[in-house]
Amino acid sequence: MSRVVHFEIPADNCGRAEKFYAEIFGWKFQKFPGPQDYWLINTGPNEKPGINGGLLPRPHPGAPVVNTIQVEDLNQSLNAVAKHGGKTVVPRMAIPGVGHLAYCLDTEGNTFGMMQPDASAR
Repeated sequence: MSRVVHFEIPADNCGRAEKFYAEIFGWKFQKFPGPQDYWLINTGPNEKPGINGGLLPRPHPGAPVVNTIQVEDLNQSLNAVAKHGGKTVVPRMAIPGVGHLAYCLDTEGNTFGMMQPDASAR
């Protein structure tokens, strides 16, 4: 069974959003090295239930919070999405040292990500 393993929060002002979540929930933010502005969010200790996430500049008005689901085989999962009425909106891409990621829409128009872990991704 595949599980939600990550969330992403889009923000108009990332500094303001970081301050908001840090002050209210105590979340910790760390800039992710890469070509895009992206901050990893640590929401608590790994031994407690919960998931961590990311903060990014809002890519377009109305961009939603997006949950990412870990899958064993991203290509197989993308084919299953299409077969069952969904569609891929951002094709498979490598996140160096992390894995391969794609974004899709479900049958109700909700965006979600799918991640296949792969430490050798480049």
